[in-house]
Amino acid sequence: AAEKFILRCSKERGAYEATADWLNKLSVREIPVPVVLSKGTDGDHSFLILSYIPGDDIGTVYDELNDDEKKQIAKEVVAIQRRVSRMDIATDRDWTWNDFIDELMDRAHARIKRNRRFDTDKIHTLKKLQQEIKEYLDAVRPTPYLDDISTKNLLIYGGKVSGIIDIDWIGLGDMLTFAALTRVALLNMDLDTKYVDDLLDEIHPNAIEYKAFVFYCLLYCVDFMGERGMQFLDKEIPVNEGIVKRLNDIFDILMREWNRCCEW
Repeated sequence: AAEKFILRCSKERGAYEATADWLNKLSVREIPVPVVLSKGTDGDHSFLILSYIPGDDIGTVYDELNDDEKKQIAKEVVAIQRRVSRMDIATDRDWTWNDFIDELMDRAHARIKRNRRFDTDKIHTLKKLQQEIKEYLDAVRPTPYLDDISTKNLLIYGGKVSGIIDIDWIGLGDMLTFAALTRVALLNMDLDTKYVDDLLDEIHPNAIEYKAFVFYCLLYCVDFMGERGMQFLDKEIPVNEGIVKRLNDIFDILMREWNRCCEW
């Protein structure tokens, strides 16, 4: 059979410089990412040619995975995140984790206000919770991690991790956010969250870290709310009464969990 490749094209000059750079840095650390075979420009297009990794997004095949496979995938993913965390990345001197959280909340607030499908009071609630764990959030260092491997970008083949794709940047901060994003994405897809439990078993969060994890889940829940009905390039994020109800229900479940954390 002919060998497969991935070709990415963009009209933006130097569109893939950062992507190629990250992929090269990650592959040196034995992270299963595509190999950069070639990059450059052709006329007014930038291009990137990558090796092909077989597999499907974990969200696509999640229902087919058994508990042992989920556990093994979680073990491998946390090991990958730990390898990424040892990378040396320069950050702005004025970097703070709270700035990232504020940005996410402000964006969600603006979108929710514009779309008028959800209650902006939820953002005010989150701002209060942020103050409750301010000391923890203030202490978060700019640690590198893969922030966009939730139900997508993590490829599974034969019940195992085959690769990680679509790395155009790397997150800096608290690795627990990727587990929180995964949990909200699974809940939103009406799937079980066993895999996230397995991730947490590998990460071993203490009481305050777990509380922060629940806060991040709430944060991504309002982020999902803000996206409903929005147009991104050629894709509109669907919204209807059922979707609105589900996200509101998820928010309520997470708030109850936060309140339980406060009783510990």
